[in-house]
Amino acid sequence: MKKITLLALVLLSLNAYSQEHFSGITTSKRVGILNGHVNPSEFANLSSTYEIQLFALSVNVSNNKVGYKDLVKGEDIESLLFDGKENVNFDMNAAIFGPAFGMRYKKWGFGISSKAFIKASIIDLDSDLGNALINDNLNSVSAITNILSDENQRVNATTWGEVGISAARNVFETESHRINAGVTLKFLFPGSYANIGLNKFNGDIRQDSNGLSLTNAASTLNIAYSGNFGASFSETSDYFKSIFGGLNGFATDLGVDYQWLKEDKTYRLKAGAAFRNIGSMTFSGSDNVSERYALNIPNGDPGLNLNEFENAEGLEGVKDVFNNHPEYFSSTSSKDKFKVKLPAVFNLYADYQIVERLSVTAFWQQKMGDEKADNQVSTQNMFTVTPRVTFGVFEAFLPIGNNEISGGTVGFGFRVGGFFLGSNSILSAVTSDSKQADAYLGFRYGFK
Repeated sequence: MKKITLLALVLLSLNAYSQEHFSGITTSKRVGILNGHVNPSEFANLSSTYEIQLFALSVNVSNNKVGYKDLVKGEDIESLLFDGKENVNFDMNAAIFGPAFGMRYKKWGFGISSKAFIKASIIDLDSDLGNALINDNLNSVSAITNILSDENQRVNATTWGEVGISAARNVFETESHRINAGVTLKFLFPGSYANIGLNKFNGDIRQDSNGLSLTNAASTLNIAYSGNFGASFSETSDYFKSIFGGLNGFATDLGVDYQWLKEDKTYRLKAGAAFRNIGSMTFSGSDNVSERYALNIPNGDPGLNLNEFENAEGLEGVKDVFNNHPEYFSSTSSKDKFKVKLPAVFNLYADYQIVERLSVTAFWQQKMGDEKADNQVSTQNMFTVTPRVTFGVFEAFLPIGNNEISGGTVGFGFRVGGFFLGSNSILSAVTSDSKQADAYLGFRYGFK
């Protein structure tokens, strides 16, 4: 069970983290394919007639318990994560952007891109329950600890690939104003999936000479897995074995942007809005499982010994424990094919030029899905203000942000020509031990 709950922590070995993918560079004055990732209408604003993106990588980790210094040390993270009474929220997601191409033609802009995503989350997991399952002890010194939750406590992992085809067009323009609209159609290639959800969990964890046992408990549980995640998803290699599966899903991005133009046709103000990741993907195959159980341990029953989860390998092992105790766990539904919703969001941003070479960007992301639902890939609400300076091929920016899991962050990034490197939280991480750490980089170039 330890490998299940700490699935995100093992990915700390990647040594790169952040909260908003490519923060700062996605709203760069030098408009490229990454701008189109945030809003497809930006393809009509490409700075070059032709744009080639070779690669881009961003990995995000944020949590509400463990500070940056402890994350880097990597020591005793399990105890720190489940210490205290606050529920655990932990989010890790990586974006790997492969070769992509964009172009402008008259009033049109077009693009084709390839991407892969790795996502792992712990959502509202009770600290006492996590501590009992992972560390084999309780935060309380009392013999019995009651856990009562109205939420759906989840541990989730997802990998998938995307191929996107984008088109944008200038739909209105005068001497001082310009409006563009765009759309991206995404072809989804689901890789692997794992989810365990404990909805409306109520139970007592009893501690005695025999260890920890769960008694007087009731809940609805979901176990779902696909691909290689059924057997294991605790090692970094598990996530790279099957990122791209077969084509089995579609999604759409829709966006518009408005520009208040100066005499030289560059903008003084640009504002954009987009709905992203509207769609879902279907996991299917002989190794698929999506099973729902009703948990019921009557008051007075000796209960379930939690040590039985000690050697459970992946969700297949947890499912075996459930099936070995039909007196406590009764299956209410089972299927080998299920849909998973992408992390749909609404983006709103504005970039204003204060003086020559100095501008400031405000970016807001609002999630649209219900992250408590077992078939939802989660995401975060966030807000970022980014001052930036631009000197031709050089650009530097300072993202100052806040997200709902780790709180406030301050980062730094720069671009030299087509190369960019940045972090959304490096300054706050080293100065205030924030619960966020990050880095991203990439290279692209454009030509007329």
